[in-house]
Amino acid sequence: MKTFRAAFLAGVLGATLVVPVAGAPDAQAHGWVTSPPSRQDTCATGAAPFDCGTVKYEPQSVEAPKGSMQCSGGNPAFAILDDASKPWPVTSVGPTLTVQWKLTAAHSTSLWEYFVDGRSYRTFDQGGAQPSSTISHTLTNLPAGRHTILARWNVSNTTNAFYSCIDVLVGEPTEPGTPDPTPSPTDPPTTPPTTPPTSPPTTPPSGQCAATPWSAGAVYVNGDVVSAEGRSWRAKWWTTGERPGTTGTWGVWADLGPCTT
Repeated sequence: MKTFRAAFLAGVLGATLVVPVAGAPDAQAHGWVTSPPSRQDTCATGAAPFDCGTVKYEPQSVEAPKGSMQCSGGNPAFAILDDASKPWPVTSVGPTLTVQWKLTAAHSTSLWEYFVDGRSYRTFDQGGAQPSSTISHTLTNLPAGRHTILARWNVSNTTNAFYSCIDVLVGEPTEPGTPDPTPSPTDPPTTPPTTPPTSPPTTPPSGQCAATPWSAGAVYVNGDVVSAEGRSWRAKWWTTGERPGTTGTWGVWADLGPCTT
């Protein structure tokens, strides 16, 4: 009887030990965007001027359920990728951009999705096939200005996707008030110009602004001028919901000064 009981207990313990092994997660690596450098790529190469934590050791592992609009995909292990206040390196690019992935495990893929500042921009259908280890996609007609591009790689036979965010500057937007570094020479006038009489300029009443007041629900593009807090502001690129005066010197709004003198 003792022999039978010992054999029974050994069998139960053996079955108990097998369960966690069978349910262990897949530890293989996956993939990330390397060009232009994604946020996790700058961490892995040491280009990010701060400590990124564990993502610097596994940039290929930013995996989470499909559908997230976060740079981390909502994976708490890589939450630092969502911190827009960090000085992430920005790559200057043109309106046509080739995005290069590095895959260390070519999973069967449904869709490759690209979002610019949170808006769907381009989708590539892989049709469930396995991609090459160095697959790339070309984005065209990117809007000028500073943008964050979210790249989302959807695996076809699981519920997960892989996420990479890329910080880019498309073109070279001109700051308001920047003088022309090479002005064209002009000949001096031979006779003094005659200035016709003009009516006194009309200005808004003191404390009011001529520009349209900023609205949280409106969409603004490069060159749009609004008023807020008694000052005028000019958009450097596409934006919505970002209140003037809160985005900092390098943010989307350029301070044009007080509305009235």
